Amino acid sequence: MKKILMLATGGTIATLKTAEGKVPQLTSRELLRTVPEIREICQVETRQLFQLDSTNVHPDHWKLIAGAILASYDEFDGFVITHGTDTMAYTAAALSYMLPDSRKPIVLTGAQNSIGERETDGRRNLLDAFLYASSACAWGVTIVFDGQAMLGTRAKKLRTKSYHAFSSIGYPEVAKIRDRKVYPVLPMPAGLGKPKASLALDPSVFVLKLIPGIRPDVLRLLRPVYHALIVEGFGVGGVPYYATADFAREVQAWIQAGKVVIMTTQVIYEGSDMSVYQVGHQIKQNGVIEAYDMTLEAVVTKTMHLLPQCPDLPSFRSRFLTPVASDILLPAEEALEPENL
Repeated sequence: MKKILMLATGGTIATLKTAEGKVPQLTSRELLRTVPEIREICQVETRQLFQLDSTNVHPDHWKLIAGAILASYDEFDGFVITHGTDTMAYTAAALSYMLPDSRKPIVLTGAQNSIGERETDGRRNLLDAFLYASSACAWGVTIVFDGQAMLGTRAKKLRTKSYHAFSSIGYPEVAKIRDRKVYPVLPMPAGLGKPKASLALDPSVFVLKLIPGIRPDVLRLLRPVYHALIVEGFGVGGVPYYATADFAREVQAWIQAGKVVIMTTQVIYEGSDMSVYQVGHQIKQNGVIEAYDMTLEAVVTKTMHLLPQCPDLPSFRSRFLTPVASDILLPAEEALEPENL
């Protein structure tokens, strides 16, 4: 019987109703007691790392979770983290970069309703998380939700209320869980082991969502404060060029200042392709990094992870475009041209 460490961090799954709304209050042991079947699957130890609504979770909490896993990595066969759904995809992506290539499963789960309510997805999700973490086919960082195990770099919350809250964006699920059985979809990659962790993060990252008529001088105001800019462009990666090309000039000023600029798309599916239109092609030639089909959560957390490790823009670009946990699918011409890295 495998030995699993459960790390509780709060979230809706652990909430109780108060006069001011739902507040995370149930402890890790209380959560575990609501699903006694888990004790039939594996040995479990529980730890309460913190008790927060996930909207209050930030990079320091990611470090705390990763550090707790590292400190106990040799003692356990896998890890289950209970977490709020609103920022779960960010935490899962961050752990994918901080603890890469883990042979042991690191599973995040949560719920749309408190586990103590009569109508809840919490008990099923928690049971499924332990079923997957205890299975022979489990590996890496995943989110388990509504019968799916999804890569931490590919999972995204798409629904605010329904139980099918998360989807794997542009990539297959790792496994499906049905009737207390785990059905693997993706094979376990070669070369997994104990992760070579790097817990340093630089949170000085700004995400700018473009809207029609946006004023380019906002980039000038942001430049002194942030080390990296992620631009959510239109469609396949279009940016406003206008007659004066002010937006392109402001982007170029960021790059000349040695700062990272990454272009992604506001569209959830199918990713960017900045070569399609002139407005995207021109700024990419000036040093903007394209995120292709990465989720926004993966782009943000990978950028925070790489900034402390990369001394210059070429090294950052090379590392950013190197796939980690299948986070990015590059077109053949990008992958085959070393000078692009």
